[in-house]
Amino acid sequence: MRNGTTIAALAAGAALLGIIGGTVLYSQMRGDADVFADCRSANVAGGMGAIGGDFELVSETGETVTSDAVFETPSLVYFGYTFCPDVCPLDNQRNAQAADVMEEMGYDVQPVFITVDPARDTPEVMAEFTDAMHPDMLGLTGSEAQVKAAADAYRVYYRVPETDEEYYLVDHTTFTYLVLPEAGVVDFFKREDTPEGMAERAACFIDAAGA
Repeated sequence: MRNGTTIAALAAGAALLGIIGGTVLYSQMRGDADVFADCRSANVAGGMGAIGGDFELVSETGETVTSDAVFETPSLVYFGYTFCPDVCPLDNQRNAQAADVMEEMGYDVQPVFITVDPARDTPEVMAEFTDAMHPDMLGLTGSEAQVKAAADAYRVYYRVPETDEEYYLVDHTTFTYLVLPEAGVVDFFKREDTPEGMAERAACFIDAAGA
């Protein structure tokens, strides 16, 4: 994806924020306790229960895995594609740096990269990409149906063009999700978030969840 997100991707991002904001308002109206309340920044709404869900994908080693198996440890989850010329490598590198910062802080956090371009992103391609990014980064691909199901669960917008050309760009949203075992998606990060800022916020969530 070149020069940032497209208008459609931005609209999908706005819709995600609307879902999250509506969820937290509903939670507040019901008087539900939010164990993560102290972790949320001023510009990040709560109520992440509407985002995320079960999926079945194929790992970079060729094995079929479920979301339960993937998220046995706190994870930073990003949807993109390996042929992306700029945004995806930078975002995944930032997530890898955040994981390293958290390791220095004493936290075990796994970077996860889920492709939205399964036709080109085979397990072998994903493995080569993630190995270059971080030794603990997990790459996930699958059939078009499997990838769509996972993206839909995370409210991820993406559009693969209909073309016979080998080289093409894929529009997609660029949020990174913090997923905790048992708790699921608890927060998300934008492109402007720094590794250090992500690590600080993620640590608060992990501590609050007792993960």
